[in-house]
Order: sequence, then C-alpha cells, then structure tokens
Amino acid sequence: EDEFSRSSHSNPGKSLVNGIKTNPASNSPKSSLPVPMGPPVYVDLAYIPNHCSGKNTDLEFFKRVRASYYVVSGNDAANGEPSRAVLDALLEGKSQWGENLQVTLIPTHDTEVTREWYQQTHEKQQELNIMVLASSSTVVMQDESFPACKIEF
Repeated sequence: EDEFSRSSHSNPGKSLVNGIKTNPASNSPKSSLPVPMGPPVYVDLAYIPNHCSGKNTDLEFFKRVRASYYVVSGNDAANGEPSRAVLDALLEGKSQWGENLQVTLIPTHDTEVTREWYQQTHEKQQELNIMVLASSSTVVMQDESFPACKIEF
C-alpha cells in the first residue's frame, strides 16, 4: 500500500502535498507552508501573477522577484484586477531592496485603479525610481516597435 493510501485511510479528510499531511479544507495559497527565505531573484521582465490580483501576489513577491519591468495586465474591476493592494506592495517591496534600481511598470490597460494609484503615489514612485508607462506607450525590442499593451509571452 502506498503512502497516499495509508494516510487517506488513517486520516480521513487529509491528503499528502509534497509528502506532508494536509487538510484539504485549508489548502489555499495563503495558508500553505511558509516558503524559506532565500536571496532575491533578479529578472529583466516579470508578469505580475493572476492579472495583478491580490489572491496570489503580495509584498513577499516584490521583495523576492526584482524586475526591471513589471507587466500589469488586470482589467476586471469586479474581480479586483488590478489590485490596489498589489500596486502598493510593489512600492513597499521596492523600498526594501536597499538599492535604487530603475523599475518600469507596464500596465496593459488603462484602468481607474492604476490611474488613481499613479496619481496618489507619484511622489513615492519618483523617490523609488519607478516609472509607469502610459497604456498608449510604445516599447522597442529587437528592432521592433509596438504598443506596450501588446506584449505577449
């Protein structure tokens, strides 16, 4: 009998995740086991997960994933996309980097949330060396020029 079967029989309602017994009712991303601290990861371009929703992205993301460019693709206010809390977490995370690297935020849609956030935090953005492109901005990559909102992966 394999480990999964034994744990299911002896502990009904529990399962194994990466070899650790868990309760399926508490298997949400926010209640998962803590991720050990490690050095930050530096990348050129990072897509903010889940359309910049607060469901999966928080301050820890911006402390660990340090990008020259962050793409914000959220355009669904009913689902909190983009999330003001995530945009604020970018400011807080960047303030803890200890180095003043240039960061560019690329919103793919012009939303009320991003406009308000931009206006209300503009001084902090300048202080932290964060530039926000307008949704009508143009990006040049490898001799090709296109609107910023057309970035594809």
